[in-house]
Amino acid sequence: MAKLPLEGVRVVAMPVVFAGPFATMLLADLGAELILVESVHHFPTITRGYMPRPPQALVPTTGATFGGTGGIQTYVDHTAGDRPWDRFVMFHALGRNKLSCTIDVTRPEGAEVFKRLIKASDVFMESNAPATMEKLGLTYDVLKEVKEDIIYLSMPGLGCYGPHTYCSLFGAQLQALAGHTWLTRYPDLDYTTTQSLVFHCDASSGAAAAFAVLCALRYRMRTGKGQFIDLAQIETIVPHLGEAMMDFTMNGKVQEPMGNRHQYMAPHGVYRCRGEDKWVVIAVSSDKEWDGFCRALGNPAWTREDKFSTATLRLRNQDEMDRYIEEWTSRQDHYSAMLIMQKEGVAAGPVLDNRDALRDPQLVARGFYEVVHHREAGTHMYPGVLYKMSETPLSIRKPPPCLGEHNDYIFRDVIGLSDEEISRLEKDQVIGGDEFLAPSIF
Repeated sequence: MAKLPLEGVRVVAMPVVFAGPFATMLLADLGAELILVESVHHFPTITRGYMPRPPQALVPTTGATFGGTGGIQTYVDHTAGDRPWDRFVMFHALGRNKLSCTIDVTRPEGAEVFKRLIKASDVFMESNAPATMEKLGLTYDVLKEVKEDIIYLSMPGLGCYGPHTYCSLFGAQLQALAGHTWLTRYPDLDYTTTQSLVFHCDASSGAAAAFAVLCALRYRMRTGKGQFIDLAQIETIVPHLGEAMMDFTMNGKVQEPMGNRHQYMAPHGVYRCRGEDKWVVIAVSSDKEWDGFCRALGNPAWTREDKFSTATLRLRNQDEMDRYIEEWTSRQDHYSAMLIMQKEGVAAGPVLDNRDALRDPQLVARGFYEVVHHREAGTHMYPGVLYKMSETPLSIRKPPPCLGEHNDYIFRDVIGLSDEEISRLEKDQVIGGDEFLAPSIF
């Protein structure tokens, strides 16, 4: 079996919510031994659920709220179960290929156990608010004394210094501060109507964090030196809006929200198809593509009118043109509309809900989804690894870890605690898994 790219690299992490867990998922997929340091005393809100033991009556409400109406359900089978923290859907989406140990790092004995884990590791990653690691006394300066060549990545929303460093932020606030919320709404609707609860900055900052760690590992291979990585999540999304930023710096223009339209392409939009809530996306970027688009529609008379004869005129007359287009798309299945357009060289694709995406023939043919069995959540299809590597094939090797599932391996084999030390620390509730502590603590 081929050695994985990061095999032999040990990463310790305290990631929360989505961005940090996504970053650590990418490194775990590449073969790093990814150890989550968690706690049975301090519940990580959102990371493993919205509350430790939600009353069953609240579960459907919570599930409908997270992700919007028809969005993902919070707990597997709409049931919190005896160990809700092991059944939370978002944790399952990001938890694969990881290990979990439980240490109360707020106590001196727990901090010492954590430092022993750092001494045996290569990378430490955390995505908490900036003050968190300072309060715990586990900053880079402290851990560097424990492990001189440690790579330490911190990824708070606004970075580790600056006038607003200590602001509390989630993805919604970061996207608003970055200008993303302004540009991605419909011009005739308010922000609350048009904004999704799936935040682009979570994935962009997670991917950037994983890449930064790879760069730091490469640097350490060449020099033997570790380093501190200060990654501001907001700074990973602003470059995605670079065109709008440059339009202002060069032209003094503040770009306005356009919904599904484009500054230079027309038609460019999402059009209703046959069936309930079915849509297709169509984008025409040139006169050649416009000719193909007209052929796809059967060259109706309206396409030959002067008002649609050039790209400039089509941009000017989009409202009327879109009504004509939807007369055609509303008679088509959304997949059929895509195929008809693609045959004529026009960029088009169906708008898929989660169920459609799980069955999409292209993703299925590529084996993107993988079947994973979890002892608390059962057997389900999971989104797979983000890319395919010919020499080092990647896969979901381990299901998302239950809370403290790997305590024995980590405390005995990785850290080297003796039986006496483990027994004493468990008795004092400094370490311990959910079977031992969680029912009484939560």
